[in-house]
Amino acid sequence: MSLVNYATREITCKIVYYGPGRSGKTTNLHYIYGQVPSDRKGQMVSLATQTDRTLFFDFLPLDLGTISGFTTRFQLYTVPGQVYYQATRKLVLQGADGVVFVADSQSRQLAENIESFQDLHANLADHGVDARGVPLVIQYNKQDLPGDLILPVAELEDQLNFRGVPSYSADALHGPGVFETLRGISELVLRRLSPTTAGGR
Repeated sequence: MSLVNYATREITCKIVYYGPGRSGKTTNLHYIYGQVPSDRKGQMVSLATQTDRTLFFDFLPLDLGTISGFTTRFQLYTVPGQVYYQATRKLVLQGADGVVFVADSQSRQLAENIESFQDLHANLADHGVDARGVPLVIQYNKQDLPGDLILPVAELEDQLNFRGVPSYSADALHGPGVFETLRGISELVLRRLSPTTAGGR
């Protein structure tokens, strides 16, 4: 749920990067963090326990404009992907304004992608949220790997994108597709917020 600060004229939105273990969620966040100017971002925070790690930072995008005179601040979170971190994933997902599902394009990871996508929908339902109403984009990461190791985007779309949400090919390690994905989810979140803010002035 986005937070509106009328004193600073700022809206804070939470975007969660979700997906199976080692699909590239953390790599996305590190790449974005490295590219955002230091005066536009907060500290990178690692909420680490003995067994899992959640990354988080917030930043002010320069190029997305304002909503009803409010600037927008985005909080980006990753969730641990491994199956046994269910409780942490559910906690981090709470209050998300948008979700980036990071799929691993490798053929051998298809079952894990599907399981993680189902897990996302189940966790949203546990929070009383209809998954179809949450802004969502899919990123097909690791598209830079050799063709014999990865599935074609068309097949990944067929297996995962049954809602027909925006999707992006990416190589999070080197950057292609990372900011396109972020812009895609940001625009969906802001489009959903526009009437809310205008009505709350």
